[in-house]
Amino acid sequence: MQLMHVDKTTYRKNTNIVIGSFVASLAILALIFGALLIHFFGATTVTDDGSTGNFHLNFLGVICSLLVCSIVLHSQKQSRLMREVYYVWQLKQVQNRIYRKLANIKRAAEHHDKNAFIILSFYFASLKQVYTLDDNTLTISAVENDLIKLNASIAAQGLSVSIEEFEVALLDKI
Repeated sequence: MQLMHVDKTTYRKNTNIVIGSFVASLAILALIFGALLIHFFGATTVTDDGSTGNFHLNFLGVICSLLVCSIVLHSQKQSRLMREVYYVWQLKQVQNRIYRKLANIKRAAEHHDKNAFIILSFYFASLKQVYTLDDNTLTISAVENDLIKLNASIAAQGLSVSIEEFEVALLDKI
């Protein structure tokens, strides 16, 4: 995976549109599917406590609406509206994979493993990008400091490392 330039304003606008549309669609479809399921398969009598016993049908309606919304989101992931949102989502997934192995990666970097330096360079650069896009100003300075320390360590080893060298497959080598 390579880092790409993302316009912050466009990303924030598109993210808000996608989230709002998803939530609204989910709510409306859940009501529609629930009503249809109750209409065709539900109980019509009301018990003394005011229950019709159709909870399972309403729940199934929510599951169906979630399935439909997920299929629509998946089919639109390469659309102009979703391109940057999907890219950041994928980037966060890669960051999570790196984070789960971060202790081993840092240990390998202490032993001057070039792959570890490549992974860490990508990780810190991608964190900086995501934190900037998400307006996470609290921790971005810590990431910048970690990136400066990493670059100093790479320079001290006389290595040449570029984030363009990063591939997800490098995680399996450490």
